[in-house]
Amino acid sequence: MSKGDYSYTQNRELSWLKFNLRVLEEAEDDSVPLLERLKFISIFTSNLDEFYMVRCGSLYDLSLIKEDYVDNKTGWSAQEQLDAIFDRTIFLYERRDEVFSTLNNLLKVEGIHDLGFNDLTKKEISFTKKYFFNCILPLLSPQIIDIHHPFPHLLNKSLNIMLIMRKKGKLLYGLVPVPSTLPRIIFSPRDKLRFILMEKIILQYVDEIFSNYKVEFKTIVSVTRNADISLSDLQIDEDEDYRGYMKKILKKRTRLAPIRLELYQHSDPRLIDFLCDQLNLAPNQVQISHTPLDMAYVFELYDHIESANELLFHQLSFNPFYPKIPERLKEGKILPQLKKRDILLFYPFESIEPFLRLLKEAANDENVISIKITIYRVARSSSIIKYLLEARENDKEVTVLIELRARFDEANNIHYAGLLEEAGCTVLYGFEEYKVHSKVCLITRKERNNIQYITQMGTGNYNERTCKLYTDLSFITTSKVIGEDAMLFFKNMAISNLNDDYEKLLVAPFGFKSQLIEKINQEIEKAHKNLPANIIMKMNSFSDRELIDMLNKASTAGVKIKLIIRGICCIIPGLKGKTENIEIISIVGRFLEHSRIYCFGTGEDTSIYLSSADLMVRNTEKRVEVAFPIENPILKKMIIHLLELQLHDNVKARKINAKGDYEKIYTGGEPVDSQKYFMNYDFSKIEEEYALKASFYSRLKHLFK
Repeated sequence: MSKGDYSYTQNRELSWLKFNLRVLEEAEDDSVPLLERLKFISIFTSNLDEFYMVRCGSLYDLSLIKEDYVDNKTGWSAQEQLDAIFDRTIFLYERRDEVFSTLNNLLKVEGIHDLGFNDLTKKEISFTKKYFFNCILPLLSPQIIDIHHPFPHLLNKSLNIMLIMRKKGKLLYGLVPVPSTLPRIIFSPRDKLRFILMEKIILQYVDEIFSNYKVEFKTIVSVTRNADISLSDLQIDEDEDYRGYMKKILKKRTRLAPIRLELYQHSDPRLIDFLCDQLNLAPNQVQISHTPLDMAYVFELYDHIESANELLFHQLSFNPFYPKIPERLKEGKILPQLKKRDILLFYPFESIEPFLRLLKEAANDENVISIKITIYRVARSSSIIKYLLEARENDKEVTVLIELRARFDEANNIHYAGLLEEAGCTVLYGFEEYKVHSKVCLITRKERNNIQYITQMGTGNYNERTCKLYTDLSFITTSKVIGEDAMLFFKNMAISNLNDDYEKLLVAPFGFKSQLIEKINQEIEKAHKNLPANIIMKMNSFSDRELIDMLNKASTAGVKIKLIIRGICCIIPGLKGKTENIEIISIVGRFLEHSRIYCFGTGEDTSIYLSSADLMVRNTEKRVEVAFPIENPILKKMIIHLLELQLHDNVKARKINAKGDYEKIYTGGEPVDSQKYFMNYDFSKIEEEYALKASFYSRLKHLFK
């Protein structure tokens, strides 16, 4: 079908908003503990903030500089997409406000009180007043806005008190930024489960600051700014340090064009008109929220309740879960075990600890010559970095390709790049027009004149924190062919060669999509010959129009296609004559589904690739990504059945219907919560059972009766 056929596609941005609504639904779910539900509201809010900063920011730029741009899924212009987003956001705010109000009432029943000023006791009022004048007022920087006091720059997502005031009949505006150095939550001195947000205290007493004016209206406002900095459009001086350059442009993020204005609870047409004029915003870019404008405080509250009342905390939160160290890897060193078999770790159900042990062993192994690794995001306190530095101290060659443009992690990566360079590691920064998003680690050993490669590749980042929160797969192998491919990959990264041939790896931007298309065409040919033809794919997002059209072609040929797509999904399934052989589900639960798995074929002939790449143009054409094959029969069957279990999830999964909307799955059978199942399963048993040629799926079928 041509790119002009929009009958089986939906807009990327609206699809993402549907996904974020699905996140909000977790906050509505009575089976989720109350504090976790509050966290889902916070996640929904931060997701929406980033969406506005990045996606709406990009569309805003397109609306200014590329008038002929149209979305290839809908035919809409950039401005039409923005208008659709702004319109849909009204509904999302109303829904969030309802959920937040409901949760606050439920939390009050449990003794946790999010207070307004009218809810305070006399003693609490006395306490907050003293606190304001003694601890808050000295840190405030109020100003009026007039000809002598021009409208100031409002930092991205900062909280500000805005006032309409009058003096001698003259109308003017006042502003008090809420300092980020102040604590966000103030707890009652008598009851540590009663609290009020800092901005509410300042809002209450702001009249005292402007005592020589008559305050007619006041509220809390926040401006969201475009944070989509395009580095390729900016010039780097030849003699300028790249890390130093990155530090400079990060400062621009807080000063880019406004894209949204939020007001808390109350609005006034005069203030909205004034702010829209000052910020160059249209009325549909203004949102009124009855939920706090910055929900990041929820995580601080979460930790506070755990320390203040541990029993209540455990009643209102998920039961603690600790990733398991696989039985098969508990004893002894990792390096010798790899000589016997490949290792597949399934985060967060299994721990990253075996990989960390491997790195530490390699750093101290006299036979290890070098360690090479790609880094996109790492933890703030990273054991990965620690062991790389340890390896360098032990005179190993350490090469780190670190992507400084990992959005919102730039500062962390700049910091670690500096540490690694100072330690004598070779640090590479990738390519001007292509982010390096791949996850590859290569350890090279030399023993008795023999070269041995240990290659680790994964679907997620080298981040000890997120590997406890995201579902990802980590593969470690001593395959010589894959090791040679990995060595070639790092050589190519060092000489800026993106277009090379690999024996096993599929490497974007030039070798990944073309190979996927070839695999899809192979299934189409099978279907034409009336042979079983199947495709199962799992990813975070799917928006690449060329691959969407390939699946449309495969569906019409009779290929059975099952997709597990957590977020953006631009293909609409179940349309007769177009996508009727495509089924799509999304799973949103306690853990963030993050692994990318691509399966083609059936039975023993199934071809499986794991990857760091989603099927989005930014991954398939504009990033360096790696997909790697799983060829070990035991590990292949493990992955297939992990997918099959998820495809039978009827608790946290939602299917996408022929309108492109999510709907609950009603099977009439026993509830299947795939994440909960994985939390209680020993994956070593899968390997043992397959090693004994036992039928694992015969066991799983009992779950689906």
